[in-house]
Amino acid sequence: MRQILTVSIDDELKKRIEATAKKYKVTKSDIVKNAANKYLLEEEFLDIRNKFVPKAQKAGFFTDEDVFKTVS
Repeated sequence: MRQILTVSIDDELKKRIEATAKKYKVTKSDIVKNAANKYLLEEEFLDIRNKFVPKAQKAGFFTDEDVFKTVS
């Protein structure tokens, strides 16, 4: 079911959203929905990553390169 959410933004952000919507021929709502979704996914990813970092470090993984070396 569709819901309406009201948010306050400054004039500059509103202008950028409007210009982007026009440029890519999408709705302003689509831009805001996509931006919110990307933000939430990134935060969820960071939460998961932060949860597993101590376990990875115990196993000897300190960088992404350490992981890539093991799985490659």
